Amino acid sequence: MQPAPNAPVIVATAQHTWRNPDPGRTPLDALEAISREALNNTHYDQVAANIDAIATVRFIMDTDPNLAPLLPRNPGKVIAERLGLDNPQCFQTGIGGNTPQFLVNHFADRVASGEFKAVLINGAEFINNFFSAMRSGADISGWIGEPCDAPTMIGGEDKDGLNDVEKAHGLYEPINTYPLFESSLRHSNAGNSVSAELCAKMAAVAAANQYAWRQDAPEAEDISAPSAQNRYIGYPYTKAMNALLSVDMAAAVILTSAGHAAAMGIPAEQIIYLRGGTDLNEVWHVSERPELQRAPAIGKAVAASLNQANLALEDVNHFDIYSCFPCAVEIACNEIGLDPLDPRGVTVTGGLPFFGGPGNNYSLHAIAEMVERLRHDGGHGLVTANGLYLTKHSIGVYSAEAPAQPWASIDASALQAEVDATPRCQLAQNPEGQVTVEAFTVAYDKSGPKRGYIVARNDNNQRVLANVEADSDTLGRMLEADIVGQRGMVSATEAGNIFTL
Repeated sequence: MQPAPNAPVIVATAQHTWRNPDPGRTPLDALEAISREALNNTHYDQVAANIDAIATVRFIMDTDPNLAPLLPRNPGKVIAERLGLDNPQCFQTGIGGNTPQFLVNHFADRVASGEFKAVLINGAEFINNFFSAMRSGADISGWIGEPCDAPTMIGGEDKDGLNDVEKAHGLYEPINTYPLFESSLRHSNAGNSVSAELCAKMAAVAAANQYAWRQDAPEAEDISAPSAQNRYIGYPYTKAMNALLSVDMAAAVILTSAGHAAAMGIPAEQIIYLRGGTDLNEVWHVSERPELQRAPAIGKAVAASLNQANLALEDVNHFDIYSCFPCAVEIACNEIGLDPLDPRGVTVTGGLPFFGGPGNNYSLHAIAEMVERLRHDGGHGLVTANGLYLTKHSIGVYSAEAPAQPWASIDASALQAEVDATPRCQLAQNPEGQVTVEAFTVAYDKSGPKRGYIVARNDNNQRVLANVEADSDTLGRMLEADIVGQRGMVSATEAGNIFTL
């Protein structure tokens, strides 16, 4: 089928993993190397001459005010100068694991409309390199890069992901919040969990991926069993079930339209089409969501994207479901209508716990890997990307087959209005008295359990957040049995709400 000239297409990808830390190798060096490699995978001169936008996924360390001064202000501008590109417009995202797919969706509309000819989307994280430099005392002042004007910031919702009560009770750390989702999910499934088996299947994919950080393919029982090397992080998640953040990785893709790809001489077999894509937010605050084991916005976004692509779920050959924690995969699969253990698999990379979870940039690797899979196998692929706490969702449907119709973007406002109209829980302020537990977790450090986290309802059906202190008998009881559904007492103190069974 002859594609519509405005159909968004990816014509080049590149990925790289640096396994040996080198403080002299900077994040800018990584972006330059991966961007150059992506260009080298095309008709370099023709494509380079047409790059009129560079969009860079924001470094995760850039979100820490203490670390941001170490990083370049406008990485795209520096990369353009190093590669000899002709003054492209430079953009950078906000925060969130959804942002790579958000960028693809955003610029798909802009290349389809003719606003841009070709867009270089890149991202890198050097967290392992940074930690190594901190341990050795190495000088990393060269990371900053040349001074220049700031890029144009884009990225959808970039507001605070938490309210004050959620922050006060420790939900700002994903390692505390996602286990609460897991607790609610397990209880709704009568205690059954496929987390370990799901992780083992992801680990097997990572073992065959040359870019994966972890390639040892542990079995399910080794993943779920706590040990000195695999301690609990947030019960019931062991270290092996958490995203690997301390990695050094970079990825890049080049997005253009089918018409411009043909004009640049890109071979047809190199082109992969973005057939559908949209972005949708969940009820923003976790404490207001009526069911912690649900994320309806994912299902709505995937359904809309598949409809745009004129495909059904059974038409999809490859999936990459965002996998910061096992519950993120299981909840997404439930909403989509996909078995988490579907024989097609839920990841093309190996997932964040095994491939590696490079800050905001993981899904750019998933997109790059999906493109390569579809080039080799043909067919269709689905990528889901998640930011914050199952809060921001960006979906992409990719295909080796040209679409039957010109690109027309999804107006997601009606879908977002449906999500926003969801009945919400009222969060109790300074609660006192009896509550019923909805979800729980226990956070660990290297010495053992240190604090409990509780989501509950009071007798007025208000949502209650509370903590359990390390010296409480309740903490031990939380580790002995599922306490969801049990009654307890909450007291408001200056330090926050305290729960006891």
